[in-house]
Amino acid sequence: MSSSPGRKAEIVIQPLAGLFHLRLGELWEYRELLFFLVWRDVTVRYKQTILGAAWAILQPVLTMVIFSLIFGRLAQLPSDGLPYPIFTYTALLPWQLFARGVSDASNSLISNHNMITKTYFPRIILPISSVLSGLVDFSFSFLVLLGLMIFYQVPVTWRVVTLPLFLLLVLLTALAAGLWLGVMNVQFRDIKYVTPFLMEFWKYATPVAYSLSLIPENWWVFYGLNPMTGVVTGFRWAMLGETFPIAPSLLPSIVVVLLMFFWGLVYFQNMEKTFADRI
Repeated sequence: MSSSPGRKAEIVIQPLAGLFHLRLGELWEYRELLFFLVWRDVTVRYKQTILGAAWAILQPVLTMVIFSLIFGRLAQLPSDGLPYPIFTYTALLPWQLFARGVSDASNSLISNHNMITKTYFPRIILPISSVLSGLVDFSFSFLVLLGLMIFYQVPVTWRVVTLPLFLLLVLLTALAAGLWLGVMNVQFRDIKYVTPFLMEFWKYATPVAYSLSLIPENWWVFYGLNPMTGVVTGFRWAMLGETFPIAPSLLPSIVVVLLMFFWGLVYFQNMEKTFADRI
């Protein structure tokens, strides 16, 4: 209905009906807000720091050194015929992206409570922007991986073209976990204390510091129920050209991620109308 002269157009916001709404059109309308939030998260992260964006490189590199000394040198864990530093660093790249994405997404609703209580926008933009902002750190760390591949003379194979698919998988996994923890953090504020312990346990349940070959073959499918197992083994397969079979762990990981994301989105949308009151 056209509005009369001198009268402002009105936008009516109504609650959604049904169980599942992806609302891609609405996300596209607010794409500039999404870009702004990603840029804000990146700039705030390293504001008033001495080393700035160098922390994006130092964190995985220092972790690689520690893992190489403890698990590679002392424990002498196998690395599937690859130099242990590059073996573990390749796994640390998606893990760091995932862990930061989950941590930031789980706190995104609480840390942006002023926006939620004062204006309308698709609330899911907040966890999405938190996850996407980690891509900047990932890009810097990825350059180090390329340098390690040159140093250790690990050739690039055709499998590298599949890397964007595994990158998409780790982003989707981080968003799925972030949706669950973000909503729970609004309801129960002690979730922010549980999340670091969850991430630490999850890291050692994922073959980051060790090879999946250490796990009995008949357990690979069960181990793949951890979605980050498929991501980590996929990154090594794509970048290092491992001959280790990834399908037994990758397929269960994809199924679990899709289920986590679907029900996490349903949970988020059902609780979205209560965010302003609970925060």
